[in-house]
Amino acid sequence: MSFLNKDFLNSLVKSEDLDAMIRKLESTWYGPEIERAASMYSGPELLEVAMNRHIVETNRIALQVTPFSRKSAIQAYLSKWDIYNIELILSSKAIGRTITETEPFLVSSRNFPAGITAGNISHDEMKIILAQPTFEGVVNQLVKYKYGVILIQHLDTYQKTGNLSPMIADLMEFYYTNLLEMLKFYEGDEGNIRDLVRMQMDKKNLLTLMKAKESNLDRELVKKHLIPGGNISMDEMLEVYGNSNISELSTRIDEILKLGDLLEHFKKSNSLIDFEVAIDKLIQLRYVRKLKSIALSIGSIFYFILKAETEWDNVKRIAYGKRYGFSEERINSMLILEG
Repeated sequence: MSFLNKDFLNSLVKSEDLDAMIRKLESTWYGPEIERAASMYSGPELLEVAMNRHIVETNRIALQVTPFSRKSAIQAYLSKWDIYNIELILSSKAIGRTITETEPFLVSSRNFPAGITAGNISHDEMKIILAQPTFEGVVNQLVKYKYGVILIQHLDTYQKTGNLSPMIADLMEFYYTNLLEMLKFYEGDEGNIRDLVRMQMDKKNLLTLMKAKESNLDRELVKKHLIPGGNISMDEMLEVYGNSNISELSTRIDEILKLGDLLEHFKKSNSLIDFEVAIDKLIQLRYVRKLKSIALSIGSIFYFILKAETEWDNVKRIAYGKRYGFSEERINSMLILEG
């Protein structure tokens, strides 16, 4: 009942500015986190901190109501926030950002660490990792967690090239491989969730293809950054990549996924933001709706988690739209709403 409805989201879109948006959100379930963060932050940072701490709280709720036998699957899914934070820290360290510039963007809370669901990387531990004076120090600090073992294999390559992408690619492959392993059939209600996860893998791979095509990257280099195990095979992904330009590539993707009208905004703008929104809308229509309608099960818990994540995305998209002066029509086109 606490989720923001369409009318409220529309009122946020119509807000005069970001501060007016935040004032409206104070009356919702984001209010307590906004109030707590207001003593240290304001404006965009205030909203960022409040939103990120709130998503940790919803994850905690989801984990609390999950039966013991199914917790490993929920923990595996929510470990995405550990990886999100690690990627943020590594990127920040690579470009020389300070702790104060980076900390507001961590998805963590002093009360409930993002890693409470997986690696148990607490907020304070994240700050210690972030405080390491060098990139190498960050990687070494992470060795105590399973992620560090993956990262350290690529440390020599990073030191020579400054390229983070092999580290991030291996982290994501580890995440999805572990998640699908944890979602093996147990009570027979995991099928739709596994399909949804594979579609999320396809989304990441397709965005990789689109970004690579924009930069005209070599096929073999692109292959190293694709995650195996999605609905679309690696061979098919690479065959699709063989198309000569972005327009032809998107046409081939449409033929495979049957995106149809969902690609309408992308065809006008050629913006990867609109391409990503189209895939998100397809996931909502094809998979998330099914989770809502099935009998009470692990699918119901995943539906709650995904609904919270969609709301997190929507509010952030509205906020960024306000900051960059997008029209109401443009902001609305980027929102993922239930039908």
